[in-house]
Amino acid sequence: MAEPFWYLGGLLVIGLALQVLLLVAGGLRRASFETARAWGERERLQLRIQAEKLRIRSVQANQTAWNGYRKFTVAKKIAEADGTFSFHLEPHDGRKLPPFQPGQYLTFQLAVPGYAKALVRCYSLSDCARDTHYRVTIKRCTPPSGTPHPPGVVSSWFTEEVKPGDILDVKAPAGHFALDLQRSRPIVLIGGGVGITPVLAMANALAVAGLTLETWFFVGMRNSRDHILKKECEELAARAPWLRLQVCYSQPLPEDLKGRDYQHEGRVTVDLLKAALPSANYDYYLCGPGAFMETITTGLTAWGVPDEWVNYEAFGPATVKKAVPAAEKIALSKVALAKTEVTFARSGTKLYWDGSHDSVLDFAEAHGVSIDAGCRAGNCGSCIVAIKSGEVEYSSGHDTEVEKGSCLTCICRPKGPLVLDA
Repeated sequence: MAEPFWYLGGLLVIGLALQVLLLVAGGLRRASFETARAWGERERLQLRIQAEKLRIRSVQANQTAWNGYRKFTVAKKIAEADGTFSFHLEPHDGRKLPPFQPGQYLTFQLAVPGYAKALVRCYSLSDCARDTHYRVTIKRCTPPSGTPHPPGVVSSWFTEEVKPGDILDVKAPAGHFALDLQRSRPIVLIGGGVGITPVLAMANALAVAGLTLETWFFVGMRNSRDHILKKECEELAARAPWLRLQVCYSQPLPEDLKGRDYQHEGRVTVDLLKAALPSANYDYYLCGPGAFMETITTGLTAWGVPDEWVNYEAFGPATVKKAVPAAEKIALSKVALAKTEVTFARSGTKLYWDGSHDSVLDFAEAHGVSIDAGCRAGNCGSCIVAIKSGEVEYSSGHDTEVEKGSCLTCICRPKGPLVLDA
C-alpha cells in the first residue's frame, strides 16, 4: 500500500512545482511587460518634453525676431572648399539671437561697389540655431563653361571682398523649407553641391535635439576639392549612428578613395535611393541645382512618393519646374495664341505675352525693362511691383507677404491683359 502513496505524493510535488514555475513565469512576463511599458512611457515622456521645448523655442523665435534689416558683424570667414567660404555672423548690437527652423535662410541687403542700388540676395543658414551666431556658407557662382555670362556678382563679392569685421544688413531667418522636428517619419536629406547647406543644418538640428530618427543623408559633389563642409559631415555621421551618410562623387580625383572620401561614383539619383533605402516611406528634403532637383522630384513621383512628402528649397535658377497637366497646357496655348498685352507703364513699354517665359520678371528683362530682383523665388520681396490693372497667377508658393494690388514679378504670370507700374 505504501507505493501508491509515494506515487501520489510524487505527483502532488510535481504539480506544485509546475504551479510554482507557472507563477514564476507569469511574474517574469508581467515584470517584462511592465519594464517595456515603463520604457515606452519614458520614451513618450521624453518626446513630449522635447516637443514642448521645440514649441517654446518657436515662440521665443517669434518674440525675438526683428522687422526689417538688422546689422551683423562678420566674426569669422572660413574656407570650406574651392571658392566656398562660411561666414559666422554676430549681432552688432550684442542682443540675443532668435532661434530658427533648420532649413531657413537669411536675406541680405548689400551695398556692392559699382552698383547704384543695394542688391538683395538670400542664402541658406548652414548650421542649426546657436546662441552666439548665425552661419551661412557661400560658393562663388561661376558661369557655365563656354558662355559669356559673368560670374555671380554677390557671391563673388562675398567670397573675394567680405572679411571679418565687416558689417552687413540682414533680415530675420525666414522660409517654409524647414524640418519639422516633431514629426516621427524617418527622413532622407539630399544635398547637391552648395545645396548641402540647409540639409546639413537639418542634420545638425536632429543631433542637437537628441532625436534618433532613422536619417539617410545623400550628398552629391564633384570630388573632395569641391566637397563643402566635408569634415563636419563625417564627424556628425561618426557620432550619430542613426545618420547614414552616403557621399556621391561625379568626378573623383585620383587621390579620392572610395569608402573613405565617398561611397558611390556618379550622381545622386532615384535609382540610388531605391537601391539604398528599404522602402519609399520617408520624408524627403532636398536642395541643389535646378536640373538636379527636377530629376530627383520627377523620379520620386514616378516611384510613388506623395508630393506632400517631398520638400525642396529653390533660389533663382534652382527653381523646380513641375510637369504641367495637359489641360493647363491647352489653357496656356490659348493664352499664347491670344498674345496677351502686358504694359510696363513707367518705362512706357507695351509688349505681348506669348507664354514662352517663366515669369513676368524674365519677360521684362528679355525686353530691356528693368525690375529690381534678388532671390527670384518669391522669398525676398525685391521684385514687388504695383498692378495698375489686370490680374496675375503664381507658379509657386512664396514667403513674402504681398499687399493687395501688387505682385511678385519673379514668380507670376499674367492671367490676361496686365498693366504694371514698372
